[in-house]
Amino acid sequence: MVEEMAQAGYRALDALMFDAEAGAPEDVPLLAAKAASRMGLAEATIYLADVQQDRLVPLPGAQPEPPALPIDGTLAGWCYRTSSVQTTEAEPTGLRVWIPMLDGVERVGVLGLRGDRLDAPRLRFCRSLATLLTMIVLTKGSHSDNYTRLQRSAPMRLSAELLWAFLPPRTLNARDVLCTAALEPAYEMGGDSFDHALVGSRMHATVLDAMGHDLRAGLTSAVALAGGRNARRSGLGLGELAESVDEILAAEFPTRYCTGVFVQLDLPTGELEWVNCGHPVPLLIRGLRLVPGAFDRAPELPLGFGALTGQRRAVHRLSLRPGDRVLLYTDGVTDARSSSGERFGLKNFTEFIIRATAAGEPAYETLRRLIHALLAHHDDRLTDDATIVLFEWRPERGAQTS
Repeated sequence: MVEEMAQAGYRALDALMFDAEAGAPEDVPLLAAKAASRMGLAEATIYLADVQQDRLVPLPGAQPEPPALPIDGTLAGWCYRTSSVQTTEAEPTGLRVWIPMLDGVERVGVLGLRGDRLDAPRLRFCRSLATLLTMIVLTKGSHSDNYTRLQRSAPMRLSAELLWAFLPPRTLNARDVLCTAALEPAYEMGGDSFDHALVGSRMHATVLDAMGHDLRAGLTSAVALAGGRNARRSGLGLGELAESVDEILAAEFPTRYCTGVFVQLDLPTGELEWVNCGHPVPLLIRGLRLVPGAFDRAPELPLGFGALTGQRRAVHRLSLRPGDRVLLYTDGVTDARSSSGERFGLKNFTEFIIRATAAGEPAYETLRRLIHALLAHHDDRLTDDATIVLFEWRPERGAQTS
């Protein structure tokens, strides 16, 4: 019986792959429900996280169409927040199961299913179905606006549209490092951006903050981001990379500038290199404590001005220890003020991260909650972009440490 159920699950997934290949994006919810019904499941609803990670929005197709669900305060949201399977009793009978939809560790949404019973073969099928649907949604979404429109709850400024098109996925995960980012205001950001990527045994991370909050700020940031990627992919070292971006901005935007930090982490050894171009100093959290002055070095000019001096960019070095967390951020994080004028401040910022680390919360969920705390402090409307990049070096046993 178990073998028969497993074979039925394989056939259902095969049929879904075949049908989805030629299907349109709007067909996917119905195809998911059809695959689930072949395994005796009454419902299958795909929920995608909205841009600000506030709500889980259902893809239309189910009848009756379910409402959007808050990420905070619902079981579906808990599934999203913890990337874990959740089950509960369903009305009027049976069970409801929530399965995280993950691209690696990047959270895409959740899959909601309902059935009269949930045995081992069906649960394995549900997990496989969620994985397959994630790939289908990402593929269909790359050449359609259907899903993107559903994930937005407000019009997006042109500068924000430009930058979102350039940004990588929020979370990068590898054997020895996890790097994640968050940024607000999602619909109105002007000049903040971030990047992270793996190149061989090294992880690169960048945070940028362009002057102003208009479209030209977005253009400046986007060009700096592209210039950094081009230099990185051309094999330039960290100092040369920063100097290359300097020259591009000086030539293309002579009246503009951009602050930024470029980081390179050697994954086997934990050796960290960075260049700081007029940007807030990164922070090091070690053993649930902020290490004072770990990244303090002589200040340098922002990007766009360095090329005018002819001076080489300084590359600084630091040895990380296993479990160290490094924070890159823009000043919109610490400078955000409440209606009474109280700054969010560096102390609140770091203590929030430390408490979440002590509780064992994943870094990507910590940043999601931190951004929401920042918005709440500022009455849900920031006056400056706020971007955070957090990475943790977590080498496997036997890796070199200092």
